[in-house]
Amino acid sequence: MRRFLLYVHTGRRSALEAMATVLHEMRRRGVRGVVIDDQVTELRQQSTAGIRDADGQRIVPDGLLDLLDGGDVDIDDVVTAADAVELGIVLGGDGTILRALEIVRGAGVPLHGVNLGHVGFLAESEVADLSDTVRRLLDGDYGIEERSTLDIAVFDADRRQIASHWALNEASLEKADRLKMVNVVLEIDGRPVSSFGCDGVLLSSSTGSTAYAFSAGGPVVWPEVDAFLVVPLAAHALFARPLVLGRSSRAAVEVVADNSGPALLTLDGRRSLEILPGMRVETGLSPETVRLARLSSTPFADRLVEKFRLPVVGWRGRDAQGR
Repeated sequence: MRRFLLYVHTGRRSALEAMATVLHEMRRRGVRGVVIDDQVTELRQQSTAGIRDADGQRIVPDGLLDLLDGGDVDIDDVVTAADAVELGIVLGGDGTILRALEIVRGAGVPLHGVNLGHVGFLAESEVADLSDTVRRLLDGDYGIEERSTLDIAVFDADRRQIASHWALNEASLEKADRLKMVNVVLEIDGRPVSSFGCDGVLLSSSTGSTAYAFSAGGPVVWPEVDAFLVVPLAAHALFARPLVLGRSSRAAVEVVADNSGPALLTLDGRRSLEILPGMRVETGLSPETVRLARLSSTPFADRLVEKFRLPVVGWRGRDAQGR
């Protein structure tokens, strides 16, 4: 039997209503749903407690738990949830998609995001088009888009590797004490490039160029470009421009041992690790990608205009003859 993973923002009634719609359609089409056990537990707790949203409605819609308990849904843990799954459907914003990617990345399962957030660059579909979206996904009417990810290695003051992580959007190294800046040395391809005091340094993928790196003044990089960014944050330096590096490059940020406060390394805004003076963070592009299921081949320029509501008044373009 075909199996689809369903991952949802459990704190939004609109996402849970969409979840019920998807489960109904999957059951009608003979497709088995897979839901994470922790999410089901959270929904049960919210239902028992009668938790309501800002509009006074119960967050968990009537009948949703009956659907989950109806025998057509597998409730699996995060370790086994991606096994033998054809596709994942995510109902939420980009943050929900990032959490779901942690579950499926190792299994190579593609995800399709239905946006219930704000800007939503990772989510392609809107909840208003949910019925058509689910029909097309169940029919296999979609393409696959590969996105590069970052490998992150952390070394202690004795240069022993103590952690290894990955990120889709960015790894942000920022000062832990707001009263102190963090002093860093930036290294590219094994050579020192610059040292400065700053609020932090962002290490961003092409996908993440429209996220935190964009807010920090970094360039927008088309997602198919196999590159990553180094973006200093409020650096006290004459040369502190964003850098664009290719797949063969590797960047390192060392926190200076003397006269520097501690820092916090945060991955995709979710996982964090304390970085003490003398420690080192190395980053490069990972050989392992994530896969997004796309329903259309909309140019990234059009998505950029739509998501950021950019003005294009006056554009005439070419005529029918391409002139």
